[in-house]
Parts: sequence; C-alpha cells; structure tokens
Amino acid sequence: MTNINLPTDFNTNLLMLFRWLHFVGGVTWLGLLYFFNLVNVPFMKGLDPATKGKVLPSLMSRALWWFRWSSVLTVLMGLAYWGSVVGSDARNGSASSGVPMATFFVIWTVAWALMYACTIPGRGALDKGPVLAVIYAAIVVVASCLFLRFNDYGWESNRLLAIGIGGGMGWVMMLNVWGVIWRAQKKIIQWTADNAAHGTPMPDKAKYLARQAFLTSRANFVLSFPMLFLMGAASHYPMFGK
Repeated sequence: MTNINLPTDFNTNLLMLFRWLHFVGGVTWLGLLYFFNLVNVPFMKGLDPATKGKVLPSLMSRALWWFRWSSVLTVLMGLAYWGSVVGSDARNGSASSGVPMATFFVIWTVAWALMYACTIPGRGALDKGPVLAVIYAAIVVVASCLFLRFNDYGWESNRLLAIGIGGGMGWVMMLNVWGVIWRAQKKIIQWTADNAAHGTPMPDKAKYLARQAFLTSRANFVLSFPMLFLMGAASHYPMFGK
C-alpha cells in the first residue's frame, strides 16, 4: 500500500496554499484573457448593433468581474510565494530582501506607466498594433535587464530572478486590467446598455476607449506567453543566477 505523508509544518503548507491559489487564479484569469482575444472579439464583430446591445452588457459584466478579481488573486498569491523565495535567498546570502522587492515594484510599475502613456494619444502611429508591439517589447526588455542589473549580488537564485521578471509582466498585466481595460469597458458596457434600452447615442469617446481596451488586452495576451515561460523556468530551467 502506498504511504501518504502530508507535511505538517505550517510554512510548507502555507506556501503550498499560496501556489495552489496562484494556479487557480491564473487559470481563471488567463482562460478569460484567451477567451476575450481568441473568441469574443471576432464574435462581437459579427453581431448587429441590436444583438450586441443585448449580449455585451450581460456577458461582459460577468466575465470582467471574474477577470479582474482573478488577476488580483493571481498576483497577490504569486507575490506572497515569491516573497518567501526572496527572503530565503537573502538569508542565505546574509543580505536584505529590500532591493529585490523595491526594484520589482519600481521598475515594473514604471514600465506599465510608459506602456499606458503610449495608448493615450489614440491616433497616428501609436494607434497601430505593430508599432506598439515594438515599443512594448523594448520597454519589457529594458525593464528585465534593469531588474537583473540591480539584483546581481551573487546570492540570487534562478527562482528569484525568473519570477522577478515573469511576475513583473504579471504585475503589468494586472495594472492593465484595472487601470485600462476595466476602466474603459465599464463605461462601454453602460453606454451599450443605455443605447439598447433607451436609444441613447453612443458617445464619440466610446470608439477611442474600445480601441484602447483592445490594444491593451492584446498586449496582455502576448505578454502572457513569456510570463508563463519564466514561471516554468523558475524551477525547471536554470538560466539566471546561481
């Protein structure tokens, strides 16, 4: 008979809980992200205005609730787990965990702000997906290099550095969800519902916000692939640190 011996120490079980909730939240979040980009966007384009007015408010209100809160769960549980990794590495190196944590939030929040600034004009070259893709790629590469540069003391593990970069992309994605996608979509949902119920014309700003939300969602879609690679690489593909 197979013996089953569950760990009894508190820290092991707490970290496993963090990882499990991180996985559950991530599956929900990325599943909806892929649904929006691969299924919902082309589906909505094929609907006539009357049908869209009935479908969009109900569908998107429910889907975006799960979408934004699963992003919070994913990121918070990921940060809790990564914090334990940073703390362990720092203790082993007789150092402080302050630099990795501070550089994570500063570098990746600035990266998000720069990406967001590129979507504000909403016209010209900055309204083109390929142009934004090149700019975003440059921002992510620079942010990743800066994170590695500021965390190069010799005691950082592959897990700390890989999650510090991949998790940074996740941080950017969560800020996109709350700071751009949801902020735009909740207005579009309300305007669409009013248009369907009362014939209220859609404001001119609706097209601008829809485009901004689309480009940001597509950016999250693309960022999810290197993010997932780095999460897997943290424990299974040593490429950074010692």
